[in-house]
Amino acid sequence: MDQLEAQRFGLPDTVALRVETGTVRSGQSLSHLLTPAGVGPQTLHRIATEERDVYDVRRMKAGQDWRLFRGPDGRPRHFAYLINRKDYVVFDLNQGGSVRKGAFPSETRRDFVEGEVQGSLYQVLEDAGHTTTLALAMSQVYAWTIDFSRIQAGDRFRILYERDWVSDEADGMPRILAAEFVHRGRNFPAYAFDQGDGVDHFDETGASLRKAFLKAPVEFSRISSRFDKKRFHPVLKKVKAHLGTDYAAPHGTPIVSVGDGVVVKASYTKGNGKYVKVRHNSTYTTQYLHMSRRNVKEGQAVRQGDVIGYVGSTGLATGPHVCFRFWKNGQQVDHLREEFPPSTPIREDQQPAFADAVADWMEEMARYDGGSESQLAAQTP
Repeated sequence: MDQLEAQRFGLPDTVALRVETGTVRSGQSLSHLLTPAGVGPQTLHRIATEERDVYDVRRMKAGQDWRLFRGPDGRPRHFAYLINRKDYVVFDLNQGGSVRKGAFPSETRRDFVEGEVQGSLYQVLEDAGHTTTLALAMSQVYAWTIDFSRIQAGDRFRILYERDWVSDEADGMPRILAAEFVHRGRNFPAYAFDQGDGVDHFDETGASLRKAFLKAPVEFSRISSRFDKKRFHPVLKKVKAHLGTDYAAPHGTPIVSVGDGVVVKASYTKGNGKYVKVRHNSTYTTQYLHMSRRNVKEGQAVRQGDVIGYVGSTGLATGPHVCFRFWKNGQQVDHLREEFPPSTPIREDQQPAFADAVADWMEEMARYDGGSESQLAAQTP
């Protein structure tokens, strides 16, 4: 065991070294870990200052694993800190030693899954033997196009994806290469392509799936109340216009900004509870009510997908949810009925390369599902 661990980190004298293992606890620094092990202040100072360009020890995080290697005499010789599942850094604790970064061998594997939604997308993928984080990856690809709180039994999908593996364990999020998702009878294809601005996903026409606003401020929630000007209020017990959409979710679920903007309000009222209001531009503003806790301050700039608070039931609320309100030109509107233009489409000079990439993805998907180029394509509008 000790020899194998030393070999994993590329250490010399592997037979003579013995290893101690542990996990960084909250509040612990490198000195907290190594001073009790017998490492002197001069060595710690050198690592923290002279070797900062290689790795800044202030970036160590609670929950990450470490290895301490001792020589036959019991003196500490090397300390390895696992930055993540793949990357690590080794500190030479011998006099005049160095700091070096390394990475475990990894491989990228591709996989394919298709199916029909009966309950949740999470459950369908798990039952098919695929990672449940694939559902999260799908929700991120389609966040601008499909409201995953509204998927229903009978929706169908095909997904071609890849993922990195380290020591036969999955590392990081799956990456969607190509997908088709039939939602309420309409097919939404998605193809990964990089036209020089980073990988994005596009439909079959080359239009980006990344639109101006996310479809919902919380992932995998359900709509508990819709925009209704004649709604009967469950707390006030009278008819009162409900100028927003309620998304029910567990207490503490992250609430994200549906678009880039600036926080113009982060406050509390008796009715709204703790809330945040974001101005996106001269046309659009959004508001998020009944938070258990706010995560932003007034005047703060936020990006699309930034966590701005957490689901709660403060104010006039019967249970944990976020009331999402949407303003267009100063008027509150039903965001579910709004159509927003896509962002940068495939540029003209990139269209031939994109067409080739789509053809490759479709051919590969056909090999997985028995030769049918697209069993869902007939439903594409």
